[in-house]
Amino acid sequence: MKWILIVIVLMTVAATACGRASGDDGDHREGVIRIVTTIAQIGEPISVIGGDRVSVTSLMGPGIDPHLYKASQGDISKLQNADIVFYNGLHLEGNMVEIFDEIRKTKPVMAFGEAVAEQQLLKDEEGAVDPHIWFDIHLWRQALDEAVERLKQYAPEHAGYFEANKKDYFAKLDQLVEDSKKLSLIPKERRVLVTAHDAFGYFGRMHDLEVVGLQGLSTEDEIGLSDIQETIDLLVERRIPAVFIESTIPEDTIRSVIEGAAKRGMEVRLGGELYSDAMGEAGTEEGTYIGMYRHNMNTIYEALSGGE
Repeated sequence: MKWILIVIVLMTVAATACGRASGDDGDHREGVIRIVTTIAQIGEPISVIGGDRVSVTSLMGPGIDPHLYKASQGDISKLQNADIVFYNGLHLEGNMVEIFDEIRKTKPVMAFGEAVAEQQLLKDEEGAVDPHIWFDIHLWRQALDEAVERLKQYAPEHAGYFEANKKDYFAKLDQLVEDSKKLSLIPKERRVLVTAHDAFGYFGRMHDLEVVGLQGLSTEDEIGLSDIQETIDLLVERRIPAVFIESTIPEDTIRSVIEGAAKRGMEVRLGGELYSDAMGEAGTEEGTYIGMYRHNMNTIYEALSGGE
């Protein structure tokens, strides 16, 4: 069905002028740059840095799994009517690759993964690249910096405004990095992060946590009985006190791990819900990149530190 989406894109390109005249999606204030992003982890920081000079629409909201997401005709219309498009790349939005390739022929399109050097990327045992780069604050800062440069190129008259806002935002990221050092206080033997799928590799690398995901890098990967049993064995052998669910993934498998450990005489708590592939609701603290990251950090710290 992918070829159908490409046909839709081409039809939308031809109809763009008509669509803009008849009332398309987006902000129509004069001079406002219309930006469309896939995930809110990109959209929210860009909206802060862009301020009142931009209007940002993110296609994937709270609870949406980008690994499985398929663009609707309405999404394609929003992408075509945008001035700039930002997406994560690295096959996070695997079902939309052809769409981005087509749209970049007519407008600026940037994949955040392109801003990260290959040697900084994590890969699984099969060589697949981990796309969850927003969990390394330093890498996300690199990507945001490149995105701001794209904004400056598009609207050089606002370059000073974007740069000033970026510096303010990056100062908050620097503070987040400092605050995250509390994770180093978790006792070494408890520094194991067990989640539903392998989304926290960059978080683990940055904060020196061992990460265990029942699924692979994509939620399309299958979970086998051996994966569950191996995780239960790890919890029992290492005396890990808590495991975590994710906001975009059903909690059944994590619950089965907790129950399996209990049958082995090991009490494992549900440490809380983490935001992995999507952020929280707009208008909440967890609906911001910094708030989402801080929520995850605090949830993990409280559950694994044992109140120490």
